[in-house]
Amino acid sequence: MYVIVAPAQFLRQARKFFKKHPDLKPRFKKLLEALCSDPFRPSLGLHPLSGKLSSCYAASLTYSYRVTLTLLVEEKEIILLDIGSHDEVYGRR
Repeated sequence: MYVIVAPAQFLRQARKFFKKHPDLKPRFKKLLEALCSDPFRPSLGLHPLSGKLSSCYAASLTYSYRVTLTLLVEEKEIILLDIGSHDEVYGRR
């Protein structure tokens, strides 16, 4: 079982995101539950990123929205980094 860590920066982004998209909260909750139990489950669409985000991973919330994260396998920890549209998430860092 993995532990989810949500830094203050992520929480600010999430608040803004869910003000615009309150309907996605249940889906986000399911995504977090699935990540905790098995982050490598194929249905999550977890994939490593490249370029300036090469140390990060992304999981699909919907077709249009992503969650970026850092996955520390040895420590069984998932650190949430960002949430938003494809362009927002990959362009911010």
